[in-house]
Formats: sequence, structure tokens, C-alpha cells
Amino acid sequence: MKEIEDIEEINAKSAALAKQLVELCAERGLKVSTAESCTGGLVSASITSVSGSSSVIELGICSYSNRIKREVLGVSEKTLEEFSEYSAECAEEMAAGAMRISSSDLAVSTTGVAGPGGGTDKHPVGEVYIGICSNGSCKAKRFLFSGSREQIRARTVFECLKMLVFSVNDYNSHDKI
Repeated sequence: MKEIEDIEEINAKSAALAKQLVELCAERGLKVSTAESCTGGLVSASITSVSGSSSVIELGICSYSNRIKREVLGVSEKTLEEFSEYSAECAEEMAAGAMRISSSDLAVSTTGVAGPGGGTDKHPVGEVYIGICSNGSCKAKRFLFSGSREQIRARTVFECLKMLVFSVNDYNSHDKI
């Protein structure tokens, strides 16, 4: 029961952040795109669950395979070989690709090991990278979540939305207003 309560609490916080994100972006005329691997579209689903999100969300790509990361998002083969799909470099290139394809103002990406299987010593279950592009720059942050697959994915969505809200608040949008 604790896990269900935990996921429900995280999802409720994510819903509040998604609503805040849509309102802020709508006020400022900003567009958002997503490129998701380990979350499989949950970030864009969270945003599009908010009424009025159609004026905000530009693109959502579920890029679970490395082929899609390469061919659609433009993640380089070198990045995948040198750093792997579970890396800050890959997350940054995924977010940059989503932004390039959509011409959105902000983009977020997720890549990692949600589990329960698939983890290694180098990339354990719960290791997630979130990439974000805004104001002409991209960066990524590494997280190490614990819990079930559902908890890891829910926490990843929450962190993405938090980072997007922060980026909107920090966005130099004087020319958009």
C-alpha cells in the first residue's frame, strides 16, 4: 500500500506542476517539446492532461530505441558508443533534437534504467538522466532513484516538470511578450 500512496502523491504533485507549467507557458507564449525514453511519453501525457495544453505543447517523441534517438532526434553514434544511451550527453542531444525538430522554446528529455531489470554495475536500475534545453543552451542532470519501475518513472516525470517550470521562470522571454 505504501508504494501506491507514494506514486499517488508523486502523481498529484506532478499534476500541480503540469498545470503551473501550462499556465506559465501560455502567459508567456512559450512552446514545449519532449523526447522520452524511460518515461515512454509520461511527461507529455502529464502536460497534455491539462486543459489548454494545446497552446503549449509542440511535440512529444517516445524515443525508446537507439535507432530513433539517432535517426529522428539526431543523437550521434559517437555519443551512444562512447557514453551510451544512459548518459548526460545522450539526454542533452535528445532534448536538442526535440527542440530542433519542433522549433519549441523549451525541450526536455529522459533516458535511463527504470527497471526492474536491465541495470548493470555501470548503469544501475534507477539511474536516470534528464536533459533540458532553454535559452539557447542544453544541460542534463543525473538522478539515482530507488523503488519500483512505476516509482522511478513517476519521480522522473516530477523532476522533468520541476525543471521545466524552473526554466520557464528563468526564461528570457522579453521578446515573446
